Amino acid sequence: MESHELKRIDLIFSNYTTSKYKVLERTLQRDPDEIINELMDSGLKGRGNAGFPTGLKWKFARRNEAETHYVICNANESETGTFKDREILERVPRKVLSGMAICAYCTGARKGIIYLRQEYAYMMEHLQNELNIFHQHVKEFNFDFTVEIFLGSGSYVSGEESAMLDSIEGYRAEPRNKPPYPITKGLFDMPTVVNNVETFATAQVIFRIGAEEYSKLGTPLSPGSKLFTLSGDTPKPGIHELELGMTLQDFVKEFGDNNTKAVQVGGASGYCIPQKLFAETVIGFEGIPTGGSMILFNNSRSMYKVLHEYLRFFTEESCGLCTPCRIGTQQLLKGVEAVKKGERPVSYIDVLIKLALSMKSSAKCGLGQSVANPFISIIDNFKEEILY
Repeated sequence: MESHELKRIDLIFSNYTTSKYKVLERTLQRDPDEIINELMDSGLKGRGNAGFPTGLKWKFARRNEAETHYVICNANESETGTFKDREILERVPRKVLSGMAICAYCTGARKGIIYLRQEYAYMMEHLQNELNIFHQHVKEFNFDFTVEIFLGSGSYVSGEESAMLDSIEGYRAEPRNKPPYPITKGLFDMPTVVNNVETFATAQVIFRIGAEEYSKLGTPLSPGSKLFTLSGDTPKPGIHELELGMTLQDFVKEFGDNNTKAVQVGGASGYCIPQKLFAETVIGFEGIPTGGSMILFNNSRSMYKVLHEYLRFFTEESCGLCTPCRIGTQQLLKGVEAVKKGERPVSYIDVLIKLALSMKSSAKCGLGQSVANPFISIIDNFKEEILY
């Protein structure tokens, strides 16, 4: 796998005091197909963790003829250890709104929605003030597109795109069966593009500097930069924009406390990487992709307690719709507790691993499917801390 040394970037938050929409005005003068092709040439993939090619998603939505199209910005930032989207909306909301408007122009949408996490309600006034400025500019550009804010229900599963659609429509947030996908049958059964906050902001950056310049960053399989939120045992917590394709070893060298034994890549739903694998682990789509959460643990931490907390989190956040997730999360939590207390034999861990793998293939949405990631990676790499 190709990798390179860690390099700091400043694209997302650069010139954040500017309130003008010059990039949007210039881009709206171009042909929609040309815009989509440039986005595809940039290699941008969804920054919310799924990693679907953004240009391809817009292209598919554009091809679907319908009376109405929608653009939704997923701001239900609820993954553990992640707070980058909050910072983007607070500091550079114009970039997000520009990305949404360009997407709408390309796909034929006239309505946009920011699905805002319940815990971010405090920024409603700030965002509404920016929306007022945005709508004035859009009107001057003779483009019919409006954006409104929808305050979410505060649940983790609402971040799953189809559950989000149900929430907006007034139903309980539960994942839908796929296919059909939102780009063909989304909000109110109309073609809908759902992208993450960072994805829309990055799209604006690409249309500002050009796909060729942007794709010089990162690697061929993971072009561009990414916002990472650092927490845990690090002397440099916070948000850092870095090139994709770095090794975890370079990352830990820069941000660790010289005592790092593991890094949880991707939050609770991600993978726990031990020190012995730092050098060979690439952060990117050719290695381990991440929505941005990087939690560092040093040798003072109990990996059993880390795993226990993640399982407790998943048990509480399961929507309960499908049996593998509803029952599986509970049984994994009870199982590791029983093994730790000596109420179950060590061999019971193998049964729990089979259960986690079953959940990965049978759970209805990403929540249940991803439980196996932290469970198996922590069990495999820190078994002695779990069993003894």
